[in-house]
Amino acid sequence: MKTLLCKKIAFITVFVFLLIQSFSTRSQTPNQLLLPGLLNDSLSIKAATDSMHALVINIPLQAAVRSHAKRYLDINALALDGIKEKQKVRFDAIEKILVRHSVPAGLVYLAIVESELNNKATSPVGAAGIWQLMPATARSLGLKVNGKADERRHTTQSSVAAAEYLKTLYKQYDDWLLVVAAYNCGAGNVNKAIRKSGSRDFWKLQQFLPAETRNHVKHFIATHFYYEKNGSVVTLTKKERLLYLSTLDALIAKKDGPAVADTTVAVFQPGNVVLVGQPQSTLLVELKK
Repeated sequence: MKTLLCKKIAFITVFVFLLIQSFSTRSQTPNQLLLPGLLNDSLSIKAATDSMHALVINIPLQAAVRSHAKRYLDINALALDGIKEKQKVRFDAIEKILVRHSVPAGLVYLAIVESELNNKATSPVGAAGIWQLMPATARSLGLKVNGKADERRHTTQSSVAAAEYLKTLYKQYDDWLLVVAAYNCGAGNVNKAIRKSGSRDFWKLQQFLPAETRNHVKHFIATHFYYEKNGSVVTLTKKERLLYLSTLDALIAKKDGPAVADTTVAVFQPGNVVLVGQPQSTLLVELKK
């Protein structure tokens, strides 16, 4: 009788725990349930909420940026090691602000490239704060910049303004690499590069951008990979991103088939997807919180 009672208590405890977990998961916003880097892109959240299977797609560093990224990280790895550790509270706060304003959390790495998350940072041309906003741009985004106050140096206010600015640029370009480029050199220069190159692909139009901007985008990609060990939609061109999302949709549709084991692992490459039939015992989907 005692053994039976213990089993019943254990069963009820597990049931209640799972019930609480279920309600907790449902209470999250859809953005919180998406796979890393897929914020605001059309993707079923089935893969993220299905506890029986997981989908993992690795996005390798583009060949066009590998040598540049290596040189950049050889010089900056030690500094990058310390930034996220020392600035963890600020890092987490900025991520949450970005997600709350419908911007992928991966854009936090742009702030690291801009200022190393240093509110006191000031450029020779007058850009200031974590997001290195120019006075006129900051004022246009609703920030106070005058003799008494400079909200570019406030983590929350500047991050909200930067998120809105990034979102505006994304509506214009529908491509996060072009957004990062425009953030650095202005939309006018990016538009000029598009006209001269006849392309909206960063890797094709980059030669018509200022050298500083070309490097800035590559530094952003390298920093993202340094911290995440993987890419996301913010490190892809629009064409690559659309292929990536269609790949995910296809894998989600196939993953319940008999040929797919506990976990489907794939390596994304522009133009093709290589499936790796390697079942894993642990859930590899990382939910962005």
